[in-house]
Formats: sequence, C-alpha cells, structure tokens
Amino acid sequence: MSFQGVIETAELADLLGNDKLVVLDCRYNLADTEAGERDYSTAHIPGARYASLHRDLSGPVQRYGGRHPLPDVTAFTDFARRAGVQKDTQVVVYDDQRCAFAARAWWLLRHFGHQQVAILNGGFKAWKDAGLPVQEGPGTKDEAQVSDFIASAHPSELLHHDDIYPYLNNPPWQLVDAREPRRFSGNEEPIDPIAGHIPTAVNKPWALLTNENGFIRPLSELREHWQSIPADDNILCYCGSGVTACVNLFSLYLIGREARLYPGSWSDWCAQILHPRHQQTSASQP
Repeated sequence: MSFQGVIETAELADLLGNDKLVVLDCRYNLADTEAGERDYSTAHIPGARYASLHRDLSGPVQRYGGRHPLPDVTAFTDFARRAGVQKDTQVVVYDDQRCAFAARAWWLLRHFGHQQVAILNGGFKAWKDAGLPVQEGPGTKDEAQVSDFIASAHPSELLHHDDIYPYLNNPPWQLVDAREPRRFSGNEEPIDPIAGHIPTAVNKPWALLTNENGFIRPLSELREHWQSIPADDNILCYCGSGVTACVNLFSLYLIGREARLYPGSWSDWCAQILHPRHQQTSASQP
C-alpha cells in the first residue's frame, strides 16, 4: 500500500487492522485547545492515535517564530515513534475542519522525511456518513516503542522573516497568504496585533480548496484556482501561524507544483515588525 496524497474512506476502511498502518486524528479547535482530544475520546476511527496541534505538531512558543512554531527533529521523532510510525508505515491523517490541521500533520511528516502519508478525503464526517465503524473511549495510549523512524528536516522547504524582509521591493518569490480575505485586506484582525498582509502577497484562502462538506476539490478546479500564478513562479505560502498554509501546500502538491512555507507566518511577521529595528516600517502596505 502506498498513499501519498488523498485517500478515500473506502480505501482506508480496507486497510484497518494492517500493522503497517498508522492513523492520526488531528481534530482541533483554536478557541478551545482541548476540544479535539475530547472529541477523539468520544469517538474516532478505530485504532487512530490523537495528534494535538499545540503538543505534537508544534514546538514551544518563543518571542519570534509565530504562534505554532515547527517542532524540532528530536520532538517530532519522539512523537512519531510514540504514535507507532516506522520507516515503512502508511500514515493517514484526518480532522473535521476541511483539512486545516490534517494538512499540517501531512506536511510535517513529509518535511521530516516520511513520504508515505495521505489525508482522508472528507475527514471524520465523511467516515461517519459512510456508516463506517467508530471506536468509543480514549483509544490507544501513546507510549515509547521500538521504531526505526528518525526525523530529518528539509530546511530548503522553509523561508523565514530574515530571508524575506531584504527582498520586499523585488521578491524572488510569489508570497501567498492563506487567510480569509477580511484578514488579508486588514479590515479585520481578531488574533494578531497588526492588521494587513506582507507586501506583494496575493490572497488564496485555504478554505476554498475543499467544498462545504470538506472534500478536496477536483484536480481541474485546483489547477484553475492556482492558474493566476505562473507555473515558473517560486511560491512561498504563509497564513496566520503556519498551519492553514499547509492546506495550500497540499493542494499545490496534488497538482504537481512546488512551494515553500514561511512557518512563522503573519504572527511572526507582526512580532518582527514590532521589534525596535522595524518601528518605522509599515507592515500592511498592499
């Protein structure tokens, strides 16, 4: 078995019980950080392990680096091993938020060297709607186990504030902001201290890559969505904190286009702008 993009509910159902399969439940709620784990404890796909955005899919928050910094290689290795991931494991990830958090897990696994990972199309809702079995209760407790998985980061997939800032007048990348249009435009900013977007960025909202039921849009629609950016442009994705930008990265992967991530995203950009060295700089010039 080898799934590296999208996996359908029927395909996952056929794999359940395979000792080379690991399923990660990535449900999460930014407003209630424990809600996803409570939902997991109520019902989840049989055998799934829970992956918390703040505990497992992010590193410690610092002054810079954004609200959800990437975990380091040691922390991610420990998490993956506790979840049962080995070098030859097929990993399937899912959530109930239109891939918002599953895509983060998908991207991290690939970033740290594990290519055999797929997102469940339609998420947990699609699984339930298909009448497939669920497991009630807290599920299998993660614990240290023998594993040959060793995370190995690919830093070439990343760019940070200090890489971007010197080139704002003539950037060699097309910056793509995944946030909602009202946040991109600066009309509303419910989270960060500065409203607006990084200069030269264009807006490609992450939620447009799925339909209202959480299913990934057909490849023809994804290609049309991205056609306004020339095929030879270097794409650099960001969002509020490096999470939903991964939905854009996932969609680009599906249509065969490469892109990089600014992991700190707008939350890091704001922190950098508020540093004394940038006090005279406007953060939200369109």
